[in-house]
Amino acid sequence: MNAYDSLDPNGNITVKWDIKSWTPDGYIAVVTIYNFQKYRHIQAPGWKLGWTWAKKEIIWSAAGGQATEQGDCSKFKGSIPHCCKRDPFIVDLLPGTPYNQQISNCCRGGVISSWVQDPEKAVSAFQITVGQAGTSNKTVRLPKNFTLQAPGHGYTCGPAMKGKPTKFLTPDGRRFTQALMTWNVICTYSQFLAQRTPTCCVSLSSFYNNTIINCPTCTCGCQNNITQPGTCVEPDSPYLASTLLSSGKDVDSPVVRCTKHMCPIRVHWHIKTNYKAYWRVKITITNFNYKMNYSQWNLVVQHPNFENLTQIFSFNYEPLLPYGSINDTAMFWGIQYYNDQLMQGGPSGNVQSEIILQKDKSKFTFEKGWAFPRKVYFNGDNCVMPPPDAYPYLPNASAYSRFTLLHSLAAILVSLVLIYSHNL
Repeated sequence: MNAYDSLDPNGNITVKWDIKSWTPDGYIAVVTIYNFQKYRHIQAPGWKLGWTWAKKEIIWSAAGGQATEQGDCSKFKGSIPHCCKRDPFIVDLLPGTPYNQQISNCCRGGVISSWVQDPEKAVSAFQITVGQAGTSNKTVRLPKNFTLQAPGHGYTCGPAMKGKPTKFLTPDGRRFTQALMTWNVICTYSQFLAQRTPTCCVSLSSFYNNTIINCPTCTCGCQNNITQPGTCVEPDSPYLASTLLSSGKDVDSPVVRCTKHMCPIRVHWHIKTNYKAYWRVKITITNFNYKMNYSQWNLVVQHPNFENLTQIFSFNYEPLLPYGSINDTAMFWGIQYYNDQLMQGGPSGNVQSEIILQKDKSKFTFEKGWAFPRKVYFNGDNCVMPPPDAYPYLPNASAYSRFTLLHSLAAILVSLVLIYSHNL
């Protein structure tokens, strides 16, 4: 339901189950989770993969991951299985796990990067030894009812489908081995399933109009502290610490600052400067969620002038091409160890950058809101824009001409002062 994303039409998470070898009562399999989504990642506390066994299978042992529950293994004598549940859930192991319990691409606490941000970390894997299962391609039964849980709970998985056996390159790079059997499960994301209400909004402003267009009122909910105490918290409230403590660790229940829009995230687009051949925009992302840091955050913006993006400060940037050769969608994310983590609500809960775009004389205009974005996504979720008729409007032509002249003279004066100061 609503799983199709026009900016990432082929994005999905693929779970690949490769049987590497047979055992006396089953097999050893490596299960790999590939995030083929361009800008949607899985953040802490990470993924949880579940399924229902087709027969009476058990998991004798696991590496790189672990079952969340062991289940009832009382009928076993001697060696006790790792998990006897008919519907197990597996989670990734944490960083720092002993090497003898690891496999390749494991042990990041379930965090998986988006494909554009870091392809090498857009993969997670674990190994399981399955017992009481078939011992050949004809007797093995594919598990059913796959579920992928992640913060937001927005994923739906299809049935397991047999696929072409995966090939593996040996460490010396001179030989390929092959899985004995492979099946794939494709999971897609729906923002509607993840959150019934939006999670972010967009505000707008410009140098040519003093009006700041705020996020629409009640975008992500409405303040209702009278009948529902704790709906939001004022920044100077003496009860902030106790509210955070009583809210628990569930990241899907944010504690937000009291605002008119009530969104955990606000993206502000400010048209800052108009040059002769270029124009400049300042982008600010503010976190109003007191409960959560956003690590490996990303921002996707659609605007027709991105094909002429000339310079960007303080963010990483990658153009997205959802429509082939049309370059009108940009993906931004933080620089590692500098601003790749958006801190929780408070004085440090924001990141910002400025971008410079070259004007295309055949298209460029400040009229009718052309200079504002068409779509904005934060961490893969669509942000609510103000209505178009509320966008900052241009003053009349004569006033705008005087304003532009004064703005240009001020910019030249600042440049001259900086040059003079540098030469002293």
